[in-house]
Amino acid sequence: MNKSDRNALAALPVVILVAAAVAVAGGRGGATVGGVPLFALCVALAFVVQWLAFIPAFLLQSERFYDLTGSLTYIAVALVAVLLSPAADARSYLLLALIVVWAARLGGYLVRRVRGAGSDARFDTIKPSFPSFLNAWTLQGLWVSLTLAAALAAITTTLRKGLDVVAVVGLAVWIVGFAFETTADVQKSRFRADPANRGAFIRTGLWARSRHPNYFGEIVLWIGVALIAAPVLRGWQWATLISPVFVYLLLTRVSGVPLLEKRADDRWGDRDDYKAYKARTPVLLPLPRATSFKQDG
Repeated sequence: MNKSDRNALAALPVVILVAAAVAVAGGRGGATVGGVPLFALCVALAFVVQWLAFIPAFLLQSERFYDLTGSLTYIAVALVAVLLSPAADARSYLLLALIVVWAARLGGYLVRRVRGAGSDARFDTIKPSFPSFLNAWTLQGLWVSLTLAAALAAITTTLRKGLDVVAVVGLAVWIVGFAFETTADVQKSRFRADPANRGAFIRTGLWARSRHPNYFGEIVLWIGVALIAAPVLRGWQWATLISPVFVYLLLTRVSGVPLLEKRADDRWGDRDDYKAYKARTPVLLPLPRATSFKQDG
């Protein structure tokens, strides 16, 4: 067993312990099913779905339905939370609707992207390894659980309040974030589909204001979800507001921005136009720019 496999095996119990801690905190003051907190059951479901999907994925040595499984898990977990909650209200159904819309849109986009590329380079070296590939699926379970934590706590709590000003503000924030993410993804897809842009990097539209506008939108929309959830959280449930913080740290410190920035530096780092774009364009937060770039042809 090589070092990466040993590291993957060592990481598995850590991931489970983190998920268990979130399950305990989020389940305090929430509805129960058969004496078990509904919140904890939802977290468990997120992991079970990943492990079941891992079996055919490993046997077929395929990552093609990894992103699809993640998106469907979001929808399934949120739906189960609403269906099993004894007092689902307008806030619960609003959160469910926002999660379904986001997951369906993002899942479809990611699946089309992988299908167009033929494979996902992230999995090239880990697919043959049982522990490393399993760890990737387990981490997806943690991703779903932590990202959904605030929404799940609000859906499963026994404290109910009608939709208020905070919920309206949260919805507005979610709409802004969703619009940013969707627009950025559409712009990049169209850019890549144009043969004239082969070998070029995108720096038009929202990408002229931020090097990662889609990630900015993702972070903002989850802040919106947390705002909608916040008025009905209490006690240990406040810990579930880690959701947008987790999304921010994941995208800016772990798997999002660092990987894409390195890939871009390796590909265009010696080009003056890329150096100028990178120097003048914020990594995440879209800001007005006095100078605009002409797109490579």
